[in-house]
Amino acid sequence: MFSASQCSRAQFLDRARQAREERRELKERERAAVQLQALVRRFLCRCRLHRDIRREVEDFFGTNECGSSKRSALSVFRIARKLLFVFNPKEDKERFEKLCRCILNSMDVENEPKVWYVSLALSKDLTLLWIKQIKDILWFCCEFLKQLKPDILQDSRLVNLHLTMLVTFTDTSTWKILRGKGETLRPAMNHICANIMGHLNQKGFYSVLQILLTNGLARSRPSLSKGSLTAIFSLALRPVIAAQFSDNLLRSFLIHIMSVPAIMTHLATLTPERLAVIESHDLFRKFILFLSREEQCRDVCVCLEGSHTLCLLGNLVFLGSLNDQVLEEETAHFVGVLIHMLSYCQKYVSQKKSNLTHWHPVLGWFSQTVDYGLNESMPLLTKQLQHLWGVHMIRILFSDVLSKKLLENQEIAQLPAQPVSPQNSLPMKNLFKRAFQKSASVRNILKPVGGKRVDSAEVQKVCSICVLYQTTLTTLTQIRLQILTGLTYLDDLLPKLWAFICELGPQGGLKLFLECLNNDTEESKRLLAMLMLFCDCSRHLITILDDIEVYEEQISFKLEELVTISSFLNSFVFKMIWDGIVENARGETLELFHSVHGWLMVLYERDCRRRFAPDEHWLRKDLKPSVLFQELDKDKKRAQLLLQYIPHVIPHKNRVLLFRNMVTKEKEKLGLVETSSASPHVTHITIRRSRMLEDGYEQLRQLSQNAMKGVIRVKFVNDLGVDEAGIDQDGVFKEFLEEIIKKVFDPALNLFKTTSGDERLYPSPTSYIHENYLQLFEFVGKMLGKAVYEGIVVDVPFASFFLSQLLGHHHSVFYSSVDELPSLDSEFYKNLTSIKRYDGDISDLGLTLSYDEDVMGQLVCHELVPGGKTIPVTNENKISYIHLMAHFRMHTQIKSQTAALIGGFRSIIKPEWIRMFSAPELQRLISGDNAEIDLEDLKKHTVYYGGFHGSHRVIIWLWDILANDFSPEERAMFLKFVTSCSRPPLLGFAYLKPPFSIRCVEVSDDQDTGDTLGSVLRGFFTIRKKEPGGRLPTSSTCFNLLKLPNYSKKSILREKLRYAISMNTGFELS
Repeated sequence: MFSASQCSRAQFLDRARQAREERRELKERERAAVQLQALVRRFLCRCRLHRDIRREVEDFFGTNECGSSKRSALSVFRIARKLLFVFNPKEDKERFEKLCRCILNSMDVENEPKVWYVSLALSKDLTLLWIKQIKDILWFCCEFLKQLKPDILQDSRLVNLHLTMLVTFTDTSTWKILRGKGETLRPAMNHICANIMGHLNQKGFYSVLQILLTNGLARSRPSLSKGSLTAIFSLALRPVIAAQFSDNLLRSFLIHIMSVPAIMTHLATLTPERLAVIESHDLFRKFILFLSREEQCRDVCVCLEGSHTLCLLGNLVFLGSLNDQVLEEETAHFVGVLIHMLSYCQKYVSQKKSNLTHWHPVLGWFSQTVDYGLNESMPLLTKQLQHLWGVHMIRILFSDVLSKKLLENQEIAQLPAQPVSPQNSLPMKNLFKRAFQKSASVRNILKPVGGKRVDSAEVQKVCSICVLYQTTLTTLTQIRLQILTGLTYLDDLLPKLWAFICELGPQGGLKLFLECLNNDTEESKRLLAMLMLFCDCSRHLITILDDIEVYEEQISFKLEELVTISSFLNSFVFKMIWDGIVENARGETLELFHSVHGWLMVLYERDCRRRFAPDEHWLRKDLKPSVLFQELDKDKKRAQLLLQYIPHVIPHKNRVLLFRNMVTKEKEKLGLVETSSASPHVTHITIRRSRMLEDGYEQLRQLSQNAMKGVIRVKFVNDLGVDEAGIDQDGVFKEFLEEIIKKVFDPALNLFKTTSGDERLYPSPTSYIHENYLQLFEFVGKMLGKAVYEGIVVDVPFASFFLSQLLGHHHSVFYSSVDELPSLDSEFYKNLTSIKRYDGDISDLGLTLSYDEDVMGQLVCHELVPGGKTIPVTNENKISYIHLMAHFRMHTQIKSQTAALIGGFRSIIKPEWIRMFSAPELQRLISGDNAEIDLEDLKKHTVYYGGFHGSHRVIIWLWDILANDFSPEERAMFLKFVTSCSRPPLLGFAYLKPPFSIRCVEVSDDQDTGDTLGSVLRGFFTIRKKEPGGRLPTSSTCFNLLKLPNYSKKSILREKLRYAISMNTGFELS
């Protein structure tokens, strides 16, 4: 009973709670329904109101267009107020355009004050409302301008409309209400305009103009019309002028307007009147003075980042080129601003691609965000920047240097031009002796004189300008060559800069700059920047000048000056290395070293090709080779760097000794030298004389690198298949090597060709007709390398350009194919350089970027660039044509052959071993010394057999005939007769292996069985079996052996020896 009552009570309470919740939910639903209905009604009401207002606006403008009557300013104001109340940029775009046109039309009506929209500014009740309305309208114009594309015709019309609105209501000059009696109102109206402009500036007016200008100008062809560009620039200038060029407005103008790509160029092209406005307000000077404050300049650069900073720089440079007076008066500030801006960009210039870098057409890899939308305008920006290294601006900036007069003596002009003769054998000694005797009176710049204080204003100014151009070179990496070409255009700038450098400091020249290296002051850095700029520019100049321009015309530098400069550079680089500066060099110091060293090596290589410096000019007298060798043995860094960078300061003979030591050390390391405890591994090969090249190729090409460097013994088989007599103790291998080299380098085989003129060897372009020709070239390279490795001199004269490739010089950035072309074909070189000097229109000659060649009776056209046979040679691309042609003839045509030969050569001879030699020196290493034969040295190292001795009368006659009766050419023929090479060994006859020997013979070679006791005694006592007058001297070149009959008269010996060497008798194997 009790439990039942409890249960019914709980149910009653549940039902009551449910009822309450249902009532609450019902009330919530009713409230929500009411709220939704209110919202919907409000929305529908608003939509209806908006529709009504828009319809009213359309009716208003529709009636207005029909021209039934002129609308009053008040009616326009009211309809504008209604439109702005419901304004939506997407829906009301056309209505807004009509409103703008209506307002502008009202301003054009004559003598109708009530129609002029601006008249409402005079109404006490409406002034504030009108100002707010016009501010809103003008800002909506700005918003539309941001979205419009001037290159689209419809958009360009709207751009003009909105710009006209902005121009009209930010300046009172077109307001008809202020004419006549209304002039008294102008100050108040100007105040209103300033208020409007201030409001727009706060909202971001300059950003709008920047976007519009970038859309219209950042392209190859501008899409903004003259009127639009004039309007935009006028609008941009108004706030600056109104604020009397305050810092804030100048900053905004620089950041937003002057950073638009090439805007100054477009102004000069489309609306030059605007440039006149800039000049009238002296804006360029104001810009420079504003940016000359470091914190302001940094602020502007940080706001712009790299791409736009460069655009600002281009516009400033362009303005500078138009304002000579300001540039001359504000040179220091102008240079300082450009240095600061370039330095800011330089911080983000990277040497290589990475995940953090972006590609920029002018700066290269850049570690800041790059605006790729500016890429189309980069050619115009580059043209602006070119003014910086154009002749006009260089003359202004370097006026202090260029105003110097170089003292000249007429005598130097009367010196004969350097004669053209075989390379490296110019008889210049007397000429240079005379030149140096007169050097003091020829030019005052030949010798550093000193005397100019480095802290003087003039020196500081020149240093700053050099820092500017050096910073330009290291920042604008992709147009570096353009910059260098511009800086070298004036023939007298570099000589006068050198004269300026020579006058610095108390003593001038070297000492001052070496002191700067040890001083980490700002002044020292600026002086070193001057030296670096001089080196970079001079190196570029000498690289692009051909031999005629350097030696005969002597453009920019006289030969005597090059001698002086090279001496300075040689000493400077030597001191930097020897004093340990290079070992720890980083950043700017390392760049300086590479700059000075690059210029030095260009001069040295030019001198190696064709001498301009005196004998021993490149050597360092204060460097003892013994000290250097000791330091190399101890692995001292400075000695290694010296050998790496400037080996030419060491006498050639010592370098050859060093080379031989390197080879000997490697032989010892590889176990190729006979010792008391071990013998080297010997490779035996059998060679048929009739198939010497084929057998040698087949047997040697399979050998490993170390086996090729080791001992190789040769056994010859004659035509009958019988082994030839004789034991190979290096002599037979020497003959085999000489014969192989003689065969492969024979032009008849067509592996190699000879140059026209001096008949020097280089790989034949048509050698591909041989089967496995690349393997053959690799084999030739190995044989040549083996000869050099063993110190066997072979008479193989290579073309200079090919030797440069063997040394790897053609990979250098300073290498010029045109300079090496005379060593291939001097006539072809003359024809190419005549194109360079051709004054008329090159296109009249009908040349294309291709090369036609007769290949085995067929005319083959080689394109120098893809599609080259359809690209005509013009005055603009003729220099490229010359370089492409030279590169094709010397590299492209024989690229694979050269690579194969070099690969074979380097498998025996390490590249670093021969890097210490120049091209002529490498030729001497291969073929022996080109100096006259030292008979005393040969006599001293001669071995006698068969009864001959040093006091034997036949031997005395022989040496006397060689010394007094034979010409130098005949002595060379004699040496070739007995050793197979007409040149003596580089280190003298002590290094001739086997040593030169003379043997007395009684019978012919085919009956000769060697020395016997009887033959030796007869030879010693001059006892003859019979008179040998009918027999000729013979030789065994493999043993460097002269076999000489025991002649009875000196005249017979002279006659027979002369006949034998001229007929090339001998070469038999004994």
